[in-house]
Amino acid sequence: MYGDAATIRKILTEHGDTWAVVGLSSNRGRAAYGVAEVLRRFGKRVVPVHPKAETVHGEEGYASLSDIPFEVDVVDVFVNSALAGPVADEAVAKGAKAVWFQLGVVDEVAFERTRAVGLDMVMDRCPAIEIPRLG
Repeated sequence: MYGDAATIRKILTEHGDTWAVVGLSSNRGRAAYGVAEVLRRFGKRVVPVHPKAETVHGEEGYASLSDIPFEVDVVDVFVNSALAGPVADEAVAKGAKAVWFQLGVVDEVAFERTRAVGLDMVMDRCPAIEIPRLG
């Protein structure tokens, strides 16, 4: 299963509050922008990762995960499934505790590879949908 309830709860409540959102730009029409707002409302620090390295929601953006000069707890991935595996690998290299692939983002090989090195991972789910369910 790509996102069992226990793993979802663990990522949202136990892995820390610094989330790097890969694919987050200042484009208010994109899903990543709205999801970032929800994460912030629930106390998460949301760090934008996008080639434009734009500031979003008052948080400085970075062109890549490796450019972020501090620790990241969770990497939330809003990129095409074909590009998601390398992002998961970057998250592992960055020292993240968990990887979250958004709705529609699926890479089973990356899922297995990431879990095999000890990270928690969820695929094809949205934290903005899941976090209010925690109660």
